[in-house]
Amino acid sequence: MEYFNKNLFSNPLKETYAFIKIQENEHTLTITLDRAKKKNAIHPKMIDELAFALQYAKMSKHIWTIVIAAEGNVFCAGADLKAFMGILGEFESTIPKAEKEVLLGDLFNQVHKPVIAKTEGDVYAGGFFFLAGSTYVVANENVKLGLPEVKRGLYPFQVMAILLQVMPKRKVVDWCIRGYNLPVKDAMDFGLVTHLATSENIDTIIDGLIADLSENSPSAIRLGLESLDAIQNSESKHKYLMEMLQKTVASKDGREGIAAFREKRKPIWTGE
Repeated sequence: MEYFNKNLFSNPLKETYAFIKIQENEHTLTITLDRAKKKNAIHPKMIDELAFALQYAKMSKHIWTIVIAAEGNVFCAGADLKAFMGILGEFESTIPKAEKEVLLGDLFNQVHKPVIAKTEGDVYAGGFFFLAGSTYVVANENVKLGLPEVKRGLYPFQVMAILLQVMPKRKVVDWCIRGYNLPVKDAMDFGLVTHLATSENIDTIIDGLIADLSENSPSAIRLGLESLDAIQNSESKHKYLMEMLQKTVASKDGREGIAAFREKRKPIWTGE
C-alpha cells in the first residue's frame, strides 16, 4: 500500500485537503468526508486524499485505529460521475496524484488496522466501499442504505464484489438487481452493519470499541489483518469491475438512465 513516496509524510496533519479532514486523538486517526454540499460524492482527488491518509495510518506505529466519518446528512452518495468523466471542478489540495491506481475496493483491506465506519447519514451506491471495507460499522438506525444504480441504467459492479465479502450472496444480488433501500436492521442481520446506534449513543459505542481494541496488541492485530488481506485478496477483481462499470455507463441504457435521473423522469429502456 505505497501510493506515495514516504518522504511526503513529514506532517500530514498540516497538508491542505479539499475533500476530507483528518484528526489524531491518542492512537486513533479520524478521517471525515468533507463534501456535504455534494453529498460527499466520491471525487478522484478525494480518492487520492483517502489513500494518502490511510497510507499515513498504515506506516505510523502510533496509530492503532481508524474512524471514517462524514459531514452532513448523507454519509456518501457514491461516485461523482461528472468528475470521473473529466469535469473535475476547482479545488485546493496539496496532496499529489497517487503514483499508481487507487481502487477503493482494495484500499481499506490494505491498511491492516481496524477501521470503524461512523455512519450517521444515508449511504448510496459507491458509498458502500466505506462500510463493507471497514472492520466495524456503527450505524444510526434511521439512515437509508440504497443501491439505486439499476434504476439509472447502471450496475454496482465493484460494490457487489465488496458486499459479497460480508453479506450472503442471494441478499447482495437481490439488492443489486432490485435497487431498493435496505433497512438498517436487515443490514445488521446480513452482516453489513455491526452495531446499531442512535444520535445520542453513537460516540459512546465507538469509544467503547476503541477502548476494547486498545487493550490488545496493536502488532498482533496488524499482522492478523495483514494475513486476512493476503488470503482473501490474492488477486484483485476491482480493475475488471471498473472496466465493466465504464462499459455500462457508455451503453445506450446507461446514458438514458443518467439523463432520466437528471431530468427527473422515468427512463425508457431499450436493452442496448
